[in-house]
This record gives sequence, structure tokens and C-alpha cells, in this order.
Amino acid sequence: MSVEEASLERPVRKQQQRSIITQQKLLDAAIEAFSENGFKGTSTRDIADRAGVHHPLITYHFKNKDQLWRAATDRIFREFHVSLLKAMADIPEMDPKARGVAFIHTYVKYSFSQPALHKIILQESSYPSERLDWLVENHLKPLFDMVKGQLIKLQDLGVSPPGDPALLYNMIRVAAGGLLALGLEVRATTDFNFNDEERRKELADMIVRVFLPGDLPPRN
Repeated sequence: MSVEEASLERPVRKQQQRSIITQQKLLDAAIEAFSENGFKGTSTRDIADRAGVHHPLITYHFKNKDQLWRAATDRIFREFHVSLLKAMADIPEMDPKARGVAFIHTYVKYSFSQPALHKIILQESSYPSERLDWLVENHLKPLFDMVKGQLIKLQDLGVSPPGDPALLYNMIRVAAGGLLALGLEVRATTDFNFNDEERRKELADMIVRVFLPGDLPPRN
């Protein structure tokens, strides 16, 4: 590459970097706003103000509010999926209880670091909408399908209580993420503070004891 070509490429790279930074700011602000106020209660101007960017940049990067909501939701679940894959990486398939424990602890940990995971689900579950259909199809149903087989295996082995695995899955999910989404109310009512890491571990451990109480049978 010549000196002249390099000098022309530098401004392009800087522009690309600025564009990426702007997109990240908008996604951060959108996640915060949508989880607090829901889709209908959030304006693109509010998101731009939170992000500290000019309002027209939203349509430049994301076209409209719906596309921004989808991009923000995609990021929340993509990061959760990455966290889950990392937690499961070194746990063998032949140890389904250890994988179940890792799932619960990861769910609690991520739900605390990113409370929008459950808050956006709660916001969109209040009434039927195309966004809820999209959320279910692209994120919630695939996650359930991924976990369902493991839960059935744990039930067959006597580790988890019997019953509909869909109900068991949702009880675990709400116990982990739903309680953290209600963290302010829980603290005010019971003085149980999820900001304390030991309290969060206590929550995860109790969920494990309630929903995965059994031990794996000895191997032959």
C-alpha cells in the first residue's frame, strides 16, 4: 500500500470506528429505555438523548424504532448465549446435573448484569404483538428447545422433580431472572439484597436445591 493510499484509508477507518461506537451507544441506551418503559413508552428521541447522539443517527443506523428494538434484543440474547456456551464448555454431556447447575448459575449471573433480559420479556408479554412473536421465534423458543431435552434427561434420572418439563423450565427461569428483575421490591420488602454477590450465589444454590434435588445414579 502506498503512502497516499494509506493516508486515504485512515479517515475511512476512523469513520467506521465512530460509526461502531455510535451504534453501541444507541444499543446501550435502547436496552435501558425499552426495559424501563416498554416499546410503546419509549421514543427514539429519548434513546438519542440517553446515548448523547443526534436523533437522525437512529434512522441512519437502524432505520426505525422497531429495527432498533430488534437489534437491542438480539444483543441481549446473543451475549447471554455466549455466556451459556462458556459455562458449558468444559462440562461433559454425561454429567447433565452439572450442566443444569451451570445453566442456573449462568442465568442468575447474567440476569443481574443485564436486567433487561427479563424486563424486556415482561414488557412484551403484557399483550400480543408482532414483537412478542418475533422474540419467541428467534430467542425464547430456541432457548427452551435447547434446555428441554436436558430437563427431561434430569427428570428421567430422578434429579429433577417429575412433571411437564415446560412448566419446570419456566419455574426455573422465573425464579432466576424474575426475582432479580424485582430486586428493588424484594429488597424493600424482605431486606434481601441481590447487589450482594453472596446473596446471588445463595439464590442460585437454592434454585438448584429446589429444582435439581436428586443425585445422579452411580455408573455401572
